[in-house]
Amino acid sequence: MQKNILVRSIAALSGIVMLASVAACGDNTATTTDNSSSSDSTSKSTPVSGNFSGAGASSQQAAVEAWIAGFQGTNPEAKIAYNPSGSGAGVQTFLTGATAWAGSDKALADDEVEQSKSVCTEGTAFDVPVYISPIAVVFNLKGVSDAGKHINMDAATIAKIFDGKITKWNDPAIADQNKDLKLPDTAITVVHRSDKSGTTQNFVSYFKDVTPDNWTYDLSENWPNEVGQGAKGTSGVISTVKQADGTIGYADFSQVGDLGTVAVKVGDKYNEISAEAGSKVIEDSKQDDTVKGDNRIVIKINHATEAEGAYPIVLVSYDIVCPAYKDSKQAEFAKAWLTYVTSDEGQKAAQDAAGTAPLPSSLKSKITKSIEAIKTK
Repeated sequence: MQKNILVRSIAALSGIVMLASVAACGDNTATTTDNSSSSDSTSKSTPVSGNFSGAGASSQQAAVEAWIAGFQGTNPEAKIAYNPSGSGAGVQTFLTGATAWAGSDKALADDEVEQSKSVCTEGTAFDVPVYISPIAVVFNLKGVSDAGKHINMDAATIAKIFDGKITKWNDPAIADQNKDLKLPDTAITVVHRSDKSGTTQNFVSYFKDVTPDNWTYDLSENWPNEVGQGAKGTSGVISTVKQADGTIGYADFSQVGDLGTVAVKVGDKYNEISAEAGSKVIEDSKQDDTVKGDNRIVIKINHATEAEGAYPIVLVSYDIVCPAYKDSKQAEFAKAWLTYVTSDEGQKAAQDAAGTAPLPSSLKSKITKSIEAIKTK
C-alpha cells in the first residue's frame, strides 16, 4: 500500500507552485514612511512598482495568495511571485540575494543571521511574525474521519505514533482515550515532510517540550527517523494522507480540508484545533530576547501551556528581510509589503483565506518599529 501511495504522490508533488501577479510593470517610486502603526496599511504610501519575488514556507501559501491580491489593490504595478519551496529552501534562496524576502516557519539561526551580512548592505537580516496558525495532526480513517469525528490523543501518544512505536489504530494507547469510538485494526501509515521544513521543526518541538522522554531526536527542520514516508511541502503531505486509509500526518491548518484532525490533550481536556485555540498559546508565550541581531521579533512558543481551550501545536511564521538592500526598489517593496501584511487589513485577508489567527495586539508596536528600520534611500 505504501508503495502505491508513494507512486501516486510523486505526480502531485513534483511541480513547484508559483504564485504570480498579472499586473504590468512601471516606474518605481519610493515608499513614503511615517511613524504610524502598521495597521494603517499602505494607504499612506506612494504605490510601489516593479518585479519582486519571495520564497519559503509552504504553510503561508494560501495567505500569500490573498496578500498579493490585497497588496496589488493599492500597488497595481507591482508584479510579485512567491515560490512555496519550504522554509529552509526559501531562507537559503534569500541568503543568495535572489529574492526580496523569505517566508519561514522558524526564526533565523545564528549562522544564517551572520551569513545575511553578504546580502544586506547594512546590518543583518531580521524576522517579523506575519502568520500564526495551528499545526493539525491530520488523519484518514474510514468510519472516523469520513464521519466528521475527531480522535483524542495526548502528546506521548502522538509522539509514539510518529516514532513508529504505535502502529495500529486500535492500539490501547489510542483506544483508551477514545471510549466512544470503534477504532479498526488498521495499520497506521505515517506521512511526514521530505523537505527541509519549519513546520516539521515546530511540530517536533512540541514533543521535545511536552514529552521529551518519547522524542529523543535533536531538533531539526529535517524529519529525524525512517518511519513512514515523506512528501514534499504542505500540499504534498495533505495529498498523500488523502490517498489511503490509515494515514496520519501533520500540516498547517489552512490546508486540512475535509481530513480528520486530532484533538490534543491540554491539562485534563482534549482541545480541538482552531485559529482561536492556537492564538491562546501565543498569548501565553513570550518574546525571545536572547536571539542574535537587531530588529528581530521571535516568539518562544509555550507548548506546555495549560490555558483554557488552547491548542498547543502551533507555528509562528515569519517574513525575513534586510534592513538595507543593494537595490532601493527591493527595500521600498519590502517595507511596503511588511506594512500591508502585518496591518489589520492584511491579517484579516490571511484569516479569511487561510483561517489564521491575527497577530497579538501586544506585538504591533514592536513590529512597526522593526519595519521602520528598513532604509529605502
